[in-house]
Amino acid sequence: MKLRTIGYEAATQGAVIDCLKGACVEVVIDVRAVASSRRAGFSKTILAASLAEAGIDYVHLRALGTPKAGRQAVRAGHVAEMEAIFEAHLQEPEAQLQLAEALDIARERSAALLCYEADALHCHRRIVAGRLAQAETFEVEDLRP
Repeated sequence: MKLRTIGYEAATQGAVIDCLKGACVEVVIDVRAVASSRRAGFSKTILAASLAEAGIDYVHLRALGTPKAGRQAVRAGHVAEMEAIFEAHLQEPEAQLQLAEALDIARERSAALLCYEADALHCHRRIVAGRLAQAETFEVEDLRP
């Protein structure tokens, strides 16, 4: 089974949706703490509606998002600091529940974890994908729109 990740940092909404469709993704799991965006088409409501039009479901799991301190660390180029903050955050009960929910979704349907950063190596979604891959035999594929 494949678990995909995708970042929309340098892409249009149309390019992201085309990429998801090309990979046969059935559901997008939004792992942003804040599901709003300055980039056109990527705020929660419009993104969910546009994905639905393309036949792709949308789920927002806010507790799998990076806390504010982690987002600030990665913006400053401190990826290791973000990772430490996020790993600690993943120990919280709500994050554990939503990690289990993401696992259930990904077991049942072709899923992609969505966040902002184009490069998964600098994004917490890589950590989420890694946790899911530890629990299930997923091959993780980072999509690039």
